[in-house]
Amino acid sequence: MDKMGDPKEQEPTPENMTMLQAFEWYVPDDQKHWKRLASQVPHLKATGVDNMWIPPGCKASSPSGNGYDIYDLYDLGEFDQKGSKATKWGSKAELLELVHRCNETGIGVYWDAVLNHKAAADHKEKCEAQEVDPEDRTKNISDPYKIEAWVGFDFPGRGEQYSSQKYHWYHFSGTDYNAANKKTAIYKILGDKTKGWADGDDVDQEKGNYDYLMFADLDYSHPEVVKDVLNWGLWLNKQVKLKGMRFDAVKHFSEDFLRQFITKMDEIHGDGWFFVGEFWKDSLDDMTRYLDQMGKKFSLFDAPLVNRFSQLSKTENADLRTVFDDTLVKIAPINAVPYQALEAPIEGFFKPLAYALILLRFDGYPCLFYGDLYGIKGEHPFPPSCGGKLPDLALARKLYSYGVQQDYFDYPTCIGWVRYGTWDRRWGCAVVMSNAGPGEKRMHVGEIHAGEVWTDVLGWEQGEVTIEKDGYGTFMCPGTSVAVWVNKFAEGRDRFGKFNYSSYGAGLLLAVSKRPRSESLYPSSSPHASHYTPIDLIRCGKVARDENRIESGDVDVLGPPA
Repeated sequence: MDKMGDPKEQEPTPENMTMLQAFEWYVPDDQKHWKRLASQVPHLKATGVDNMWIPPGCKASSPSGNGYDIYDLYDLGEFDQKGSKATKWGSKAELLELVHRCNETGIGVYWDAVLNHKAAADHKEKCEAQEVDPEDRTKNISDPYKIEAWVGFDFPGRGEQYSSQKYHWYHFSGTDYNAANKKTAIYKILGDKTKGWADGDDVDQEKGNYDYLMFADLDYSHPEVVKDVLNWGLWLNKQVKLKGMRFDAVKHFSEDFLRQFITKMDEIHGDGWFFVGEFWKDSLDDMTRYLDQMGKKFSLFDAPLVNRFSQLSKTENADLRTVFDDTLVKIAPINAVPYQALEAPIEGFFKPLAYALILLRFDGYPCLFYGDLYGIKGEHPFPPSCGGKLPDLALARKLYSYGVQQDYFDYPTCIGWVRYGTWDRRWGCAVVMSNAGPGEKRMHVGEIHAGEVWTDVLGWEQGEVTIEKDGYGTFMCPGTSVAVWVNKFAEGRDRFGKFNYSSYGAGLLLAVSKRPRSESLYPSSSPHASHYTPIDLIRCGKVARDENRIESGDVDVLGPPA
């Protein structure tokens, strides 16, 4: 049976696209991240990354702020405000150099737009407000009274450059601190406003009305706010050559305004720009309603899928066949961005399985996480996930994961699928995974591959599979693991295992402690799990930390992951 079709009738097969979230929360606040990313651009492109979601590049409340504590939309690391000229990530000049290098290499850049609120006001202002119930913001729990709120924004370091708009109490719908009595609460700002929060159908209705999230909450019913933020979008487009935007906290601010914003960006850019929102809620009804409201010109990160991964990874002998139940990628695949997120932690052994499910299937536009690719810094660091094999999973998507998909979801703890390839991307692949003991699937990859010898591109499952005359092969994977089988002579096989991990300078080593893992989740047959737990990042030639533990033999150094 030929699953590829007649080449004479086929259009060229579009390349699979992959996005990278190009930061993690604990990236050092050394103002060097734009430089780090710029140095990695060619390596990311070589492993199959097509677009890069960079962190919020606007001035934050402090030099160490990640940008979600946004102060000034119009300061991209150019003005001396809030303790420094540069942002945590670097200067505006370094940002523009990163974007230039991405554009030259063929990687698009997505801007992380934080439009819900402002932080670190320049001065306090008095305004009338009313306390509301934190669990039901439609319920007032005080009479209106005067508060002293941090809601005055003058941007003295920038002055009038780029925008003359200053912000005052009447540009905000709420805040969370009254400096007059030093009380923290959720305050609905009133004054001459005829309403408090955004209309109930314009924001999510969790907690009665989820307009307020944090800091000084922008009021998009005020025409000056609308005008200034729309102008910022036009200005940003002239400053930075982008391919799209990721919008933070979309369920907390005006859907109507965001539709205006996207429409304006579409008028400028035409087709090809990508818009995705963070709508962190495990409710498909609410997510699909939001997509309908946005006119389908929008995507959402698949929060329900992240929660499914987390649940499955923490459940012994969980039923893998249910992994896509009640997920966005199943019901609205064109608008779904499957990814992994720290909001719902996933056990380490399950990450390669989750990434295979994200990257090697037909539906969705997958996103890699910087912390899984390069490791996580901070007080509790972790090495790259997936045993350093995430770049190879991404590359397998780019090279081989094409064509008709045939699922073998016929056993609770071991599933598989086949991608048959296309007329011009003919190699295809076969994927098998298990969250228990070693797994095995007899699967059909096509008579066209008869006689070919296939091996696991990840190298975790040893041995070879010779495809039989009828197009079938018996494919295996180790326990609590995944194997990705491809013709051993397929074009591109020589590119695997060569990712450059030098984002932080010297090449990284993986270190693992000898503390035992759970026997139930990590059987002795697992290749990643000689019952070790990742604890640290160690630099080649120099131990970055915990030298005594390593010298005493408490830690095994496994060597470079690539």
